[in-house]
Amino acid sequence: MVRIVLFLVLIALAGAGAAWIADQTGDVIINWGSLRAKTTVPVLALAFGLVAVAAVLVWSILTTIWHMPGRLRRRNHEKRHARGRHAITHGLLAIGHGDTALARRHAAAARRHAPNDPLALLLHAQSAQLEGRRDEAQRVFRAMAEREDTRLLGLRGLFIEAQRADDAVGAVMIAEEAIKLSPSSTWASHAVLGFRCARGDWSGALAILDSNLSAGLIDKAAYRRQRGVLLTARALELETMDRDVARESVMEAIKLAPTLVPAAVLAAKFESEAHQVRRAMKLVEVAWLANPHPDLAEAYAHVKLGDSARQRLQRVETLAAKTNDKTAAGKAGHIEGRLAIARAAIDASEFSRAREALAPYVNDPTQRVALLMAEIERTEHGDGGRARAWTLRAVRARHDPAWTADGYVSDRWRPVSPVTGRLDAFQWQTPVASLPSDKGTTIESSAFEEAMLAAPPPKRVTATPGESPVEPPVTEPAPAPAAQDNAPPQAKEIVEEIVKETVEETAKEVTKEEPVVAPAEPIKPTSPPAESSPVAATPVFRSRADLGKPGPAPIPAVIPIVRAPDDPGIDDEGPSDEFTEQIGTPKAQAGGWRGFWSRWGA
Repeated sequence: MVRIVLFLVLIALAGAGAAWIADQTGDVIINWGSLRAKTTVPVLALAFGLVAVAAVLVWSILTTIWHMPGRLRRRNHEKRHARGRHAITHGLLAIGHGDTALARRHAAAARRHAPNDPLALLLHAQSAQLEGRRDEAQRVFRAMAEREDTRLLGLRGLFIEAQRADDAVGAVMIAEEAIKLSPSSTWASHAVLGFRCARGDWSGALAILDSNLSAGLIDKAAYRRQRGVLLTARALELETMDRDVARESVMEAIKLAPTLVPAAVLAAKFESEAHQVRRAMKLVEVAWLANPHPDLAEAYAHVKLGDSARQRLQRVETLAAKTNDKTAAGKAGHIEGRLAIARAAIDASEFSRAREALAPYVNDPTQRVALLMAEIERTEHGDGGRARAWTLRAVRARHDPAWTADGYVSDRWRPVSPVTGRLDAFQWQTPVASLPSDKGTTIESSAFEEAMLAAPPPKRVTATPGESPVEPPVTEPAPAPAAQDNAPPQAKEIVEEIVKETVEETAKEVTKEEPVVAPAEPIKPTSPPAESSPVAATPVFRSRADLGKPGPAPIPAVIPIVRAPDDPGIDDEGPSDEFTEQIGTPKAQAGGWRGFWSRWGA
C-alpha cells in the first residue's frame, strides 16, 4: 500500500514538473566552437532525458558483458553442486536398502561432481564398507580424519573398522583421540570406559565417569549406580592387597548403591570383622529385600563369628521371614529364602527342617534343590542310591538363577559385560537358554531314578534249601550316562562321579557273594538247541509311558549288555523280588545249558 502511494506521488510530481517545463517560454542557445544550436526549454529537457536513458542502457550492456564469465562459472558450479547433492542423496538411500551397485555408481558421481563435499566422502566410505572393501573404506576415513570438519566422523569410521578387524588396542587408541577432541562423544567414552574396566584401571574409569556426568551423557541416578559398581570392583580387587583402600571404596559404594549384592556382601564382611554386627546385618537386609541372593544369605549367616550352626539357622530363618513379609509368594526371592534355610539346616543336622523348606519344590526341582536333597539323603541316612538318584535329577533339572549379561553366564559378578563392554550389565536372573518352553525334554527321567525315590530298598533273593545251589550269574556293571560334549562342567563332573561310584559298589557286591558248589551231575540236553531269535536293540530314549510297563514274559536267550545313556547301571524294572516273579527261580537264572533248558521248560 505504501509503495502504491509513493508511486502515485512520484507520477504526480513528474507530471507537474513536465507541465511546468512545458509552460516555460524562451529559447536556449548553445555555442560550441563553430557550432550554434538554438532550441526551446522543453526540447532541451527531453534531449537530456534521452541522453540519460541511452547512457544507462550502454552501461548495463557493458557491465553484463564484463560479468558474463563469472556468471557462467557460478552457474556451472551450481549445476555440478546440484548434481552432486542428487547423487549423494540417492546414494545414501541406496546404502539404506542395500543396493551395492547403485550405491557405487552414485558414489562415483558424487566424487566427480562434489569431490570436497563431506557427504560425498561419507558416501564413498559407506559404499566401500557395504561392498566389503575395508582397505578402501579405511583410506577414505583417514582422509576424513585429516580434515577439520570431518575429523570426528573419520575417527568414528576408523574405530568401527578396527573393531571389525578385532584390533582392540587400535580401537581404544582411536577412541581416546576422539574423546580428547570431544568429551561428549558417547561412543568414545563408552569404548574407553569399557577398556579401562577390562584392564582394571578403576581410577581411569572413574575419571571417565565423572567426565560423562559433566558432559551430560548420564543423569545423576545412573552416575551414582555406575560409580558404586566401579568402587565395588576396585574393592574386590584390593581386598587381599590393600584392605584400607578396599574398605573405604566399598563403604562409599554401599552409600551410592545400597542394593548392589557384591557391595553389600563385602561391606558386611568388613563390618563383621570390626564387630559391627547390627550394622552388617542392616546392610545385608537392605540388599536382600531388593534382590535375594545366596551370597547375601551366606553373609548374613556368618555375620557373627563363632556362632554355632543352630544359631546360624535361626539367623537365616529371620532373614527369610523378612523376605516373606515383603515379597509375595511366587516372586523371585521366596525360593532363595527356603534354599538358604535348607542349607543352614543341613549344616545344623536339622534334616526335617531342611526337608520342610524344600518340600514345595521337590516335584519340579531346580539343580540346587536336587543337590540339596541328595546331600540330605547321603548325610541323614547314608542312602547312596537315593543320593545318586537326586544327583541324576540335578543333571537334568532346570537351571537356577545366575549372573547373566548379554547372553553370557558367569559364575561370579563382574562390573562390565565381556560381550559388549556395558557397565553394570550383569543381573541375577535365570539364563534364557534354561527357561521352560513348550518342547518336551530330550532326556526323560530314568526308571532307576523313579524307583530309588519311590520304592523301598531292594531285598536280596536267597535260594531255598530244597533246591540245588547254582552259581549266581555275574554281570558287568552297566555304564552310567555318558557326559555330553555340550553339558556344563558341573554336570560332567557329577556324571563322572556317578560312574565311579556305580562301578565301585558293583565290584563290592560281586566280591561279597558267597561261593557256591556246582551240582555234581549237570543236566544234559536231549536235543541240540534251537537258534535264538534276534533281539531288538535297546532304545536310546524312552517315553515315560513305557517305563511303568512290565517286561515281556519270555526272556531272550542272550541278554544284551548295551544300555541306554540314562541308565546308571541298576535295572529299571524295580527291586530284585520283582525280577524273581518275571524270570523264575534261581535255577532258571543260571547261565549256560542249564539256564537255557530251564527257560525252555526242561
